[in-house]
Amino acid sequence: MITIASLIVFLAFYTLYYTSKRAALSYDLGFEKWMKNNPKQTKITGLLLLATAYAMWLITQSLCCGTLMFFIQLMTIGSLIIILTPLKKVNIKILLAVLIIAALLEFYYH
Repeated sequence: MITIASLIVFLAFYTLYYTSKRAALSYDLGFEKWMKNNPKQTKITGLLLLATAYAMWLITQSLCCGTLMFFIQLMTIGSLIIILTPLKKVNIKILLAVLIIAALLEFYYH
């Protein structure tokens, strides 16, 4: 559940990052062009994804712990996206590898 919430936070921040006018954007994937052409729908989608991830953190943790972990995760993932996206280090293969490793670790330790 935490891995899924992490993926949703990543997708939410990534969609909100693509609505920025200052960001150095690349269009490697097809949906990135759609996000740039439809900024209003992209912002709404990003905010809904953030709310969903926060709700998932609240379900898995208590109010204070879930809120703290959500904001720590949001800052960490946000920093990584801002640093690594202009360098074109964020792609689907690396994202899937990190997601699979995180899911395996979550299942192993839970």
